[in-house]
Amino acid sequence: MNAREKILDAAFTVMHERGLAATTTKEIARAAGYSEATLYKYFDDKQDLFIRVLAEKMPLFSDPETLVGTATVRSNLEDLTAQLMRFYVRSFPIAASVFSAPPLLEALRAGTRARQTGPHTPILSLARYLEGEQAVGRLPVEVDCTATAQLLAGAAMQQAFLAAFDGLDEVPAVTKRAQALVAAVYPSGHAGS
Repeated sequence: MNAREKILDAAFTVMHERGLAATTTKEIARAAGYSEATLYKYFDDKQDLFIRVLAEKMPLFSDPETLVGTATVRSNLEDLTAQLMRFYVRSFPIAASVFSAPPLLEALRAGTRARQTGPHTPILSLARYLEGEQAVGRLPVEVDCTATAQLLAGAAMQQAFLAAFDGLDEVPAVTKRAQALVAAVYPSGHAGS
């Protein structure tokens, strides 16, 4: 394993144990077995590390747009919703503490804006997927893609929060919960179901 990977693994561990706000780059470097100077060869700052941890060390979120026209809309949405729950439940222990540190929160906001990422990204990805399905005729034009994406991502986040609050690393019965959430916003009978 190379130095960058060791630092990312250490960052995940330290951030998961202490939360983002209480984590320092010095602690991450020490946990990885490197100097802080070595850490800065690979990462700009703590926010960069946090974003890289989310992108590289959390459960993957498929690129929904590649799913347009494959399987069924319902099964794709169920899978994507389950993926979001897995991502959110693992990221809550790391990210929640940022709200207790306003300067860090503002720095994180600025960093995510500069990188064109942030908590809105899954919603935009889901909405683009749904718009793609509308374009190929597998989703009725009257479906509000943005609202549907917001509802599914929000429900996934809420289920993940409850699991994380209970000290769990996984949403219980994640597949069944994803199926129930999708059924609530995407009833049977649509084309492409």
